[in-house]
Amino acid sequence: MSLSMGISGATARCCGRCQGPLEPGDLRCAVCGLAAPLDRAPAAQVVQVLRCTECGAAVSYSAEAHAPKCRFCGAVTRLEQPVDPVEQADWLVPFGVTPEQADQALRRWMSTLGFFRPSDLGRAATVEGLHPLWWAGWIVNVDALVSWTADSNAGARRSPWAPHAGQTELPFRGLLVSASRGLSLDEARELAPHFRLDRTVPAAQRAGQQLGPPDAVVEQFDAQRSAARKILSERIADTAEEALRRGVIPGSTFRNVHVAVLLRALETRRVALPSYVLAYRYKGRSYRAVVHGQDAGCVTGAAPIAWGKVALVVAGVVAVVVIVIAAAVLTG
Repeated sequence: MSLSMGISGATARCCGRCQGPLEPGDLRCAVCGLAAPLDRAPAAQVVQVLRCTECGAAVSYSAEAHAPKCRFCGAVTRLEQPVDPVEQADWLVPFGVTPEQADQALRRWMSTLGFFRPSDLGRAATVEGLHPLWWAGWIVNVDALVSWTADSNAGARRSPWAPHAGQTELPFRGLLVSASRGLSLDEARELAPHFRLDRTVPAAQRAGQQLGPPDAVVEQFDAQRSAARKILSERIADTAEEALRRGVIPGSTFRNVHVAVLLRALETRRVALPSYVLAYRYKGRSYRAVVHGQDAGCVTGAAPIAWGKVALVVAGVVAVVVIVIAAAVLTG
């Protein structure tokens, strides 16, 4: 079954005002905000979650994992029993990278960070924890009416810029939006483009398949689909601006591009995305990196700065400036 078929086939109700699809558990329409008809069927089962006291991430409780600390940031977690049902992932993206490959990927990443990082980082750093997990995201199908204004060089006469405005319909299919509280927005943006969503497996089949390491945990969806509207609108606005610059806005150079998005027929599926969160230590300080669960070449995270090299470069620049000024004074 294709992913797009799974999205369209799961919606049985529609909003009474905009006819957008409603999913089980929606309290309001995710597009226009109209209160949804009462649905007494629970959207998900009530489960226990481990709640991080620092970053707020929530993962499913696993007695086998013995997880006293957050898999994302290493802080202390507490066991929480929510009163309301917790959203569950409908789809899982299988791991394609082993723990050993993730460790090797971290070492390779350390060696490619550039001049201003410690030259011995890859050799001297000690990996203190390697945790496989599935983080939360939405796969979105939506039609958007995009209104835009911009200045461009098209039609400009005496001035280098001319104003333009317009509206255009843009369809978005298979758009991946982060719903994770454990990963930062920048980390999620780095990882998202590298997922192969055509290999997605229904979450109900997880028990019968080896989709990842045995100790991998799943991040819970804290927010309902309706709460994703702001995040989704911002992501679509950014993507729409890129599309407008490639052919909708006349001209070849632009400035003051502003975009407003009206969503239509929003359809989403909750998906769990594989990654490894690694904690490593260098010269007494701890850092975090995230390795993509399907593409070991994609690594993001924090790394120490070689301040000695920074000071050396600054001193060199200052010396050059002093020499140039001195030469100018002597020749003047």
